[in-house]
Amino acid sequence: MNDLSAAQFQIIEHARDFMIQILDKESTSHDIGHVFRVEKNVIFLQKNEGGNIFLIRLAALLHDIGTQKENERGGDHAVYGSEMAFDFLKSEQQKYPDSISDAEISAVCDMILSHRFSSGKKPEKIEAQILQDADRLDALGAVGIFRSIYSMGSLRMLKSLTGIDKGQSKKTVYTKDPVEGFYAYMSYKPQEIPNRLNTETAKRIAKERLEFMELFEKQLREEND
Repeated sequence: MNDLSAAQFQIIEHARDFMIQILDKESTSHDIGHVFRVEKNVIFLQKNEGGNIFLIRLAALLHDIGTQKENERGGDHAVYGSEMAFDFLKSEQQKYPDSISDAEISAVCDMILSHRFSSGKKPEKIEAQILQDADRLDALGAVGIFRSIYSMGSLRMLKSLTGIDKGQSKKTVYTKDPVEGFYAYMSYKPQEIPNRLNTETAKRIAKERLEFMELFEKQLREEND
């Protein structure tokens, strides 16, 4: 399904506005820019791998809307985001009852629940596989380097200001020497992502992006030693 009806396009744009409103002041790497890149990634992957573009774009736009709740309360932003997406999509269903079904709402919420890298979940449906891959690709390449360093700083600041400690899921964030923390991060997540991608298209992109990250790390080690 590649063609969107006028009503479906409106639902997507409302989802975009809803996400921007929620993440307007988000200070971690799960910000509006990240969401837009994930949406761009899912559109590209869907063209090569198939799947329902309406559901994929909705899930991409809504997948991180629970981030602020996680920052404030702890817990899992994927769970919060799935709940928030359900409420939002049910309200859209009232406006456009013929354009989004209960089954489609459930599918989007399930995609959000399973997208997170740390969840370890491997979905069966192509739409959820594409969302996972699109999200994980944004942790690779030049933007992946930027996000990892930015995330380290923002999460350290979050702990300093609020006491919320993300060390359980982000073990390298609080390393005393941030450069050593980056090396430790590079030894795990970027190396593991290609092994946990679902689609052949994403795997090809990941290989190129990981090679760039490894060149950066090599140069950093030369300059820092």
